[in-house]
Amino acid sequence: MRLPISVLVSVSLFTAETTAALYLSSTYHSAGDQIWQCLTLLFTLVPSVLVQLTLIFIHRDLSRDRPLVLLLHILQLGPIIRCLDAFCIYGSARKVEEPYVTITRKKQMPREGQTEEVEQEVGQAEGKLVTHRAAFARTSVIQAFLGSAPQLTLQLYICVLQKGVSIGRGTLMVISLLSIVYGALRCNILAIKIRYDDYEVSVRSLAYLCVFLWRGFEIATRVAVLVLFSSVLKVWVLPVVSANLILFFLHPWVLFWSSHSPFPENIEKTLTRVGTTIVLCMLTFLYAGINVFCWSAVQLRLDDPDLIDKGQAWRRLAVYYSLRFVENTGLTLMWYVHQTEFYQWVDGPVLELSLLLGYATAVFFMLLFYQFCHPCRQLFSSSPAQGFLECCGSLCLLRGSLSQPGSMRTKPPGKDTGDDPPCITKGDIGQSLCGAV
Repeated sequence: MRLPISVLVSVSLFTAETTAALYLSSTYHSAGDQIWQCLTLLFTLVPSVLVQLTLIFIHRDLSRDRPLVLLLHILQLGPIIRCLDAFCIYGSARKVEEPYVTITRKKQMPREGQTEEVEQEVGQAEGKLVTHRAAFARTSVIQAFLGSAPQLTLQLYICVLQKGVSIGRGTLMVISLLSIVYGALRCNILAIKIRYDDYEVSVRSLAYLCVFLWRGFEIATRVAVLVLFSSVLKVWVLPVVSANLILFFLHPWVLFWSSHSPFPENIEKTLTRVGTTIVLCMLTFLYAGINVFCWSAVQLRLDDPDLIDKGQAWRRLAVYYSLRFVENTGLTLMWYVHQTEFYQWVDGPVLELSLLLGYATAVFFMLLFYQFCHPCRQLFSSSPAQGFLECCGSLCLLRGSLSQPGSMRTKPPGKDTGDDPPCITKGDIGQSLCGAV
């Protein structure tokens, strides 16, 4: 039985960010900055309430007689009591013998072309810890992209306007960045566990480090680009962010409507059709919020029973990063063209080149992770490098066919190895991201 370290990390980031935000909002109140105070509190309290609702939803506290736990959630202390509960379960697990255990079967990673299936005994205490880990993994994603990401963008924007970083604001920015990176890392781990639910997956420390660097460079450069653009073109930043949100919000629904599939009814038995619709909309909004700042790693598919696309689409990944790189380049160019005397202390070309190199570094670590550090890379039908090369080859062939109107391009025979085949296992609905709302 593993120590619930991930629960402690999630609660620590949540508590630290909330405390730093409340302190910073008090300094804004003392300085008379009412707008910054209200926005700072908004990006703190709204995700905090969503985190409390998520924990209540996953643990099904509304159908159980637990008034004290509900009261602590109302007081925004739910994550702390859940963390204490998890460590109490871990501490008492070895002192009491489990009367009942559950037998689970997991496949091991293929060795010399052969896969072995092993059985594991899961006791009630370990099952409760699994529920705690799953709940906090989802709350970390909510906290990261519905709270920490807009909070970091706001505080960095204030730093640019005031040409300085105070201790309180700097502390909150560092904690928010760590929270976002950790939330993105949890997205990657969730994607791996959902796609390869039948396999015993063990993520090594080098893989965690690679994902941390990948997400750190990606999110830091993305936030910096948005802040620079908003500082010179304040009117246009809202349309740019809204267009991203609407596009990623509608994409899963368009695919669902075009598939003519029945409305999903298996999310929660106690929910009505209206409640299910609200949960799906909140889930889709979270999915859109993630993709505004970084690659979500988990793709929604509303016509699937588990709501998750279990295929590993290298082409979709390549298209996302290509378009995002073009967008970041365009936004930084717009900032460079419209920059005012306010930025005389900044070397524009060097800053723009640094941001683009930072995003390219994120792509490098992403390729490094999928090529060498992914725990299930032996199950890939093709490597990421092959997928990206096939995308480039398709673009070159398309360009050649357009340059020669009389010629026709035919698809070469053989299996298309651009995408990893979807996992044929039926994951538990608790493994899906619907627990995030």
